[in-house]
Amino acid sequence: MHTSTEGSPGPARTSSAHRAATVALTALAPASWGTTYAVTTQLLPPGHPLFASLMRALPAGLVALALTRVLPRGDWWWKAAVLGALNIGAFFPLLFLAAERLPGGVAATLGAAQPLLVAAVAAAVLHDRPTPWRLAWGVIGVAGVGLVVLGPGARLDVPGVLAGLGGTATMAVGVVLTKRWGRPAGVGPMTLAGWQLTAGGLLLVPLTLTVEGVPRGIDAGAAGGYLWLGGMGGLIAYTLWFRGIGKLPVGASAPLVLLSPLVAAVVGVALGESLNLVQSLGFALALAALLAAQLTPPARSGRRTRVPPPRAAPSRADDTRAHAPREDAARGETVREGHL
Repeated sequence: MHTSTEGSPGPARTSSAHRAATVALTALAPASWGTTYAVTTQLLPPGHPLFASLMRALPAGLVALALTRVLPRGDWWWKAAVLGALNIGAFFPLLFLAAERLPGGVAATLGAAQPLLVAAVAAAVLHDRPTPWRLAWGVIGVAGVGLVVLGPGARLDVPGVLAGLGGTATMAVGVVLTKRWGRPAGVGPMTLAGWQLTAGGLLLVPLTLTVEGVPRGIDAGAAGGYLWLGGMGGLIAYTLWFRGIGKLPVGASAPLVLLSPLVAAVVGVALGESLNLVQSLGFALALAALLAAQLTPPARSGRRTRVPPPRAAPSRADDTRAHAPREDAARGETVREGHL
């Protein structure tokens, strides 16, 4: 019988299109985070990074809880608290501390190392060994971001470097644990984002009030900046981010964070800055690393299916054995003969 295979590429194309759409939606999260530096420096009151972190997390988390009306149950109370502390409560202060102690380029380069840290944590927690393909492109991505954002005046401050690496590590662990624990049945990504933003925001309340307090003057521009950070950079971004983590392999989702410093560079150009030849080369390398991480490594996609050699005509003895009772039938297994 002739079997038509004309329609077989359809499901593959659909699957590829669905994956591409998932990657694009997930990428909106780190892309929006790339606007944080410009919004903070252009609109927000200076000297209050913790308050900005609090406004980015807690209101967005409370809005998500009000919309979804779903609270954690059972062990998800402590899981949500752990993920909220890693992805929000600890990450934000360490991120802003690194930004204060280090030039923005150094801090961004440390953040670009997150895919490599995610690969190491995933190997230990998920037993997911990274491929040489993704490791190589991870290193190229860090180098590309470094070329874009590192200037000749870059300096290294030990507490700042430790804070930058600490922030990168906490979010890397948060990404892997989010992948490992998944979501409870019937819980959507907005609900999970709301749990974590609320938990992380509550952790930031005493720290913010103790260290900084509330800014004295919040004008319309600052209010718009906080709304952007909490809306697009908080609720929407983390909903898309946790949705993507649940659907994509960690080796594909983690490199998307490279978009954050790249978008920051684009925003800087829009505000009047310029990229020289070396920075443009670094931008291209980082973008290539981000895209390459979404592809199947050549070693896997290039494998050829081995075609077995043609069988010789069965002898009379073989024909006798073929019709003999099979031991498989004694175990209740169905043996299909004569069908390809």
